[in-house]
Amino acid sequence: MTILEADLSPAILKQDMDRLFWKKKLFNFALPALVLAYMAYVFVAFDMAGLWERASLKNAQTLVSDTYSYKTHVTRNNRDGSVSVAIEGERKGAYPDGQSPEWVTLAETAQADTVIDLDDGHQVRFGPESIEYDIPGYGLVRATPSRSKGVQAELPAGDVPEWISVSKNRLAIKTEAGRLTVTRNRAEVFRYFAGWELFFFTLDSPYHGLGLGELLSRAATGEVGAILNDFWTNKMWRHQDVAWAIAETLLMAFLGTIGAGIIALPLAFLAARNFTPLAPIRFAMRRVFDFVRGVDSLIWTVVLARAFGPGPLTGALAILVTDTGTFGKIFSEALENVDEKQIEGVASTGAKPAQRYRFGVIPQITPVLLSQLLYFLESNTRSATIIGAITGGGIGLLLTQAIITQKDWEEVAYYIVLIILMVMMMDWLSGWLRRRLIKGEGGKTKRRARADGKAFLLP
Repeated sequence: MTILEADLSPAILKQDMDRLFWKKKLFNFALPALVLAYMAYVFVAFDMAGLWERASLKNAQTLVSDTYSYKTHVTRNNRDGSVSVAIEGERKGAYPDGQSPEWVTLAETAQADTVIDLDDGHQVRFGPESIEYDIPGYGLVRATPSRSKGVQAELPAGDVPEWISVSKNRLAIKTEAGRLTVTRNRAEVFRYFAGWELFFFTLDSPYHGLGLGELLSRAATGEVGAILNDFWTNKMWRHQDVAWAIAETLLMAFLGTIGAGIIALPLAFLAARNFTPLAPIRFAMRRVFDFVRGVDSLIWTVVLARAFGPGPLTGALAILVTDTGTFGKIFSEALENVDEKQIEGVASTGAKPAQRYRFGVIPQITPVLLSQLLYFLESNTRSATIIGAITGGGIGLLLTQAIITQKDWEEVAYYIVLIILMVMMMDWLSGWLRRRLIKGEGGKTKRRARADGKAFLLP
């Protein structure tokens, strides 16, 4: 008793409490200091200061503007003097010969000038020998292309401004009204306009340029099929190909997720402690689950693409392999937490082993099974986009192709919007199914138990 009283003296207790509070304060200060030290290391190791200096806000502004606008190209072939006008510079968006937008006046003879009015006083003239750009507040810039001498540029006296780039073989002018580029072989003017031009109908369609009222009027007179066909087969925006790509993406996500659930459920019984008493079998099955889910789906995509070739099926297999390991772990843990009394109640009725699993086990893990399946279906919809870019299928492939061109950023924005809408739709659909199938909201699905001990789902 004396020893205990000595150990619990106020002085000893105060010393212990002071030591405890000191350790707690040290931990509270040490953890933020460690985080700050790590952030400082990252700032130096990744050269964040240099990265900010190398960043170009002008390029970022151009990239953003390209996502919600389009540009019309007026191109002059310096070899033969021919002039063509095309939206985004593509043949599919080219104006027919002799036609042009109202701000372009094509030359009627070989000796006449093609005049391009960029508004606000900016005017470009494609002459027989030279190209002129009249810039308000700066003056007249003249460029004479030649195969032997390159591009001879004549600029107003004074320093060359930053928005003009001059070299022996190239002249580039960038103003708020548009851009002019002159090389030995061609001269080209870009002019930007807001919107996604030719999104509904191309230039060769009889419905191009018509208002909504006139389209509805023609649809009422029996041209609905022709209008929808021209929109569906749009050669610039490829709505038919985009719709099929979205269907492929959803198919990859659905086949991979549902297939993984079907395979993982029976294998999960082999990994559950209360259903497989043999430890070696449980250990082997759990290591299989660890292996297949430990390798990322992108790695499985590369491996399977090498084995089976590119295509949506390869992407679905990659999702299936990865999710089989994840589902196997989740389902086995759910099986280990089932209520044994419910299984005993089913067994007391004389039910066979298969019936015990059907009415005593499956109803208990159904909420977990459905919840995880629906969640991964939603998640795999996003993953299928990236996987499709590797395997050559789905909306991910179209997105990658548009990014590689480094010019069709309005198409990139279009595909990103579609991907976001697709994910939002899958999120809403999975939530709706989860409420109906698991919680029974809005439907008649409820968990019930019969007096004889059998539990099941009544539709």
